[in-house]
Amino acid sequence: MHGRFPILYIAEADAEDAVLSSGALAHLVEAIPHATFTVVGSPASAPLFADLPRLERLIVLDRDGRWDWIALWNQVRETNWGLVVDMRGSTLSGKLRRQKRAVKGKVLQGVHLVEQAARVLQLDEIPAPKLFVGRDTQEAADALIPAGEGPILAIGPGVDWIGKRWPADRYAKVALSLLGEGGPLAGGRLMIVGEEADRDAAHSIRFAVKRERVIELQGRLTRLQTVAALSRADFYIGGDSLWTQLAVAAGVPAVGVFGPSDEVLRRPWTGVAVRGPRSLQEFIDMDPRLNQHIQHMMDLPYERVLKASKKLLAQLAY
Repeated sequence: MHGRFPILYIAEADAEDAVLSSGALAHLVEAIPHATFTVVGSPASAPLFADLPRLERLIVLDRDGRWDWIALWNQVRETNWGLVVDMRGSTLSGKLRRQKRAVKGKVLQGVHLVEQAARVLQLDEIPAPKLFVGRDTQEAADALIPAGEGPILAIGPGVDWIGKRWPADRYAKVALSLLGEGGPLAGGRLMIVGEEADRDAAHSIRFAVKRERVIELQGRLTRLQTVAALSRADFYIGGDSLWTQLAVAAGVPAVGVFGPSDEVLRRPWTGVAVRGPRSLQEFIDMDPRLNQHIQHMMDLPYERVLKASKKLLAQLAY
């Protein structure tokens, strides 16, 4: 019989990055059944791991200052860790008592972040992003999803910068084609996820189908509950955003709508990325820091996203 094997997992502060690396943690949960887990994350990333199996402690590192790390040190230094996985690449992990240590280095250009997370653990096979959802979390999400028939198309229009925002009316056109008569998801329902701030975009998208076929969840769920809700969907379309990575972590085939983003690093692991005629470098030439108040996504037509969606759905049908 195996003894207790404590694992300390230090997740990225950025929630989206933490989701991209989550397959590595899920691999440890499934590969080492006698392991127990302490997870450290930021206020944004820590709640994503609240339902992790055999979770003993979930520590929130409120800030990234020296005294915050000292406080964290005082919480974890007494344990002789079986394994420390440090996805932040901090110096703390090197000072702890442990049998083994795995540390994420600098981002490698040209290698998807999911694969880079697998390399931290030196895995031969690359585990897909995965967030565990407990019964209470699933029930809270399901309570907001009315019973109905047909497939569910989920859309996450929200992004963290206007430069990544694809016009809501184009999402609506894609949804109408997929869910309408003769479409691959004909007769299905439309689920919209995101923050309360995404309500205006959601209002435009919801008119793609009749009111009774719309499931509006933006601003009504936690991020982990959103994963639970997305697990009920059959297909997902969204921008380069946390919501798209949550769909991937829920196991949903996804189409990512990309522009001034690096799809090589961040495309949906369980799907495809679609971009317009311009390369990432062309966006950088125009907007070197990728932070100007410019709607970069206007040159991506809805037809291109629709074509990619239909192609992926056709592949899934076989």
